[in-house]
Amino acid sequence: MSLIDDAYPRDLVMTAAIFGVAAFVWSGWAQESPPRAVVWRVVVAGLGVTGLVVAGFAIPLVVRHWSAGTAMRFQGTAWVAYLIVVAIEVVACVALVVWVTLARRSDLIAPLILAVVGIHFVPLAFVFGQPIMAWAGAALTVIAVVAALLPASDIARSFWCGLLGAPVLLLAAIPCLLVGRAALAS
Repeated sequence: MSLIDDAYPRDLVMTAAIFGVAAFVWSGWAQESPPRAVVWRVVVAGLGVTGLVVAGFAIPLVVRHWSAGTAMRFQGTAWVAYLIVVAIEVVACVALVVWVTLARRSDLIAPLILAVVGIHFVPLAFVFGQPIMAWAGAALTVIAVVAALLPASDIARSFWCGLLGAPVLLLAAIPCLLVGRAALAS
């Protein structure tokens, strides 16, 4: 079984665009309080730039091929499932941020947000028929749990979420971009 189904190449390049932007965002959040060595800032900045490059290649392809087929049927159950998953994700993120802020544990915001993001990719893998989303979601969730369980230190938990989460997003985005681009070209 392949992690990528090329039946809907526009969906693949859209996934690459979203994951590329997400890698950029998470690598930016990793800059909150990284280890003191400058190399770590360079690494997370490199991950962010790579995310932007992926998105930069993917977004024009999505725009050019917007009318191409998609797994999303806006009048069907896939659309309803998508809306429900995203609504639950947003509500969960807001509720968790409020909860940990009131508990004076704002250090847990990044891992909790990453866990919700990861978990939400699992049902979306079924909505879009893309197993790579489930793989990325599971990996992001594991990273979030590990970051949440790390002992408190001067290094922000967001650093670990970004340092480890951005590469996962890129490892999913790049093959989606390459397979989607090749399928759109044929």
